[in-house]
Amino acid sequence: MTTTTTPSILYTAAAVRTPAVPDADALLVRDGEIAWLGRSAEAPAADATVDCGDALITPAFVDAHVHATDTGLAMLGLDLSAVRSPRELLDAVAGFAAKGSGVLLGHGFDESTWGSQQTPPTSLELDRAAAGRSVYLSQASIHSALVSSDLLTMAADAPGFDPSGWVRRDAHHVVREQAFGRITQAQREAAQRAALSKAASLGIAAVHECGGPGTSSPEDFTALLALSGQGLPEVYGFWGELMGAQRARELGAVGAGGDLYADGALGSRTAHVRESYLDTDGGECGHGYVTAQQVGEHLVDCHRHGMQGGFHAIGDAAISTIVEGFAIAAKTVGVDALRAARHRVEHAEIMDKQLIAKFVEYGIFASMQPAFDRLWGGEHQMYAQRLGLARSLASNPMGQMHHTGVPLAFGSDSPVTPLDPWGSVRAAMWHFNPVQRMSAKSAFAAHTRGGWRAVHLDREGVLEPNAPATFAVWQTTQRTGSLPTLDPGDELPRCLRTVLRGKTIYEAQS
Repeated sequence: MTTTTTPSILYTAAAVRTPAVPDADALLVRDGEIAWLGRSAEAPAADATVDCGDALITPAFVDAHVHATDTGLAMLGLDLSAVRSPRELLDAVAGFAAKGSGVLLGHGFDESTWGSQQTPPTSLELDRAAAGRSVYLSQASIHSALVSSDLLTMAADAPGFDPSGWVRRDAHHVVREQAFGRITQAQREAAQRAALSKAASLGIAAVHECGGPGTSSPEDFTALLALSGQGLPEVYGFWGELMGAQRARELGAVGAGGDLYADGALGSRTAHVRESYLDTDGGECGHGYVTAQQVGEHLVDCHRHGMQGGFHAIGDAAISTIVEGFAIAAKTVGVDALRAARHRVEHAEIMDKQLIAKFVEYGIFASMQPAFDRLWGGEHQMYAQRLGLARSLASNPMGQMHHTGVPLAFGSDSPVTPLDPWGSVRAAMWHFNPVQRMSAKSAFAAHTRGGWRAVHLDREGVLEPNAPATFAVWQTTQRTGSLPTLDPGDELPRCLRTVLRGKTIYEAQS
């Protein structure tokens, strides 16, 4: 019997980030694995050599929370992230509407950046600006949207309906389903490929897709999974449906969680918090969508089907409900089984010491987005408006969680924040609250190995002999050891090549 192997490739660079050989500047790839690491002068013979010059080779990134179709549609549709007033939003809609037909999809407006004019346009104003086209414009959090009159009428009886056209909660899910239901299969695939290609160009070799009812459709979810690794990053899917472990398995998901909503978002004031929002008149505390009993039953259902579970939870009240549910589940399956399953909580933005301790006790993985603090934290941005300065600076406590022993997996929640892995590493290093800052080494590990560990792939994310050859090649102006220097204002590294299990999925054009 003849054994066939793929040609071996020797990659040489200025440095390779590896614990195996601290001064390595070369690695040999054979059959999708790293066959050798060391100094280039001592490299074994190879069938081919790729000279990366003065570049840096590191493990590739994993983005642990994305919405690929939404990301692609945002790339191909109307980007509202730079809008700074209601008038600018309407002008952007009018300009985009004149270029095409069908439902107009836009994303990224953040009214908290609009100064004193934070009341968005009405559905009637959108109707006029779009010249009759249906309009769906998701707020930056994707937990609320501005919609045209025709979509608004479809959610008239749902919680979260507002006659102004700015819908939240169930009403948002209704109009979102209607708007996205008008996307053709070709549009969907183009959007998904655009998103995954963009990820590969940023040194991302795998993403965790968070789908589920109210977020995406089964057709959207399975279509994306079918693209996994096909010259693109690998996709690990989480289907967020309560008591849906069997359904998640049937769809090809690795877990029954992700965007299984325990609450909403701070941007739309639907995150479930213990203390009320400061920028409302009614003492609102957001909304909790599940009970502790439901959480416990869902986790037990996940164990029955051998599935990883998890929830979207942002506010401290919602996270309290989650950990109470873990305590209920522990009575049936035991704490050790819960820890072994590596269940997840997405976002985990408003935490205290007691909640962090429970994450450690139950082995809960925190899938976090450092860019949230960069964009909305600190003294003057959205968190401070919604929560006040003290709660703003205490939010997204990734440094405290890391040092306490909570396993972290970093991502973007794209398109809520852009795909930007080095930007996320820097955001974790330079949290607005110095107490919550992480080292470059720890933040990088959370965005690489942490994402693999969160889907039970413990061999991944480290460059060493016999490990999968999944890495990225970076052009960087300055580095400290085998990591770039990421001080504020520094130019972020540029990806030159992304390799997944020995195969190049992205190569920069010279």
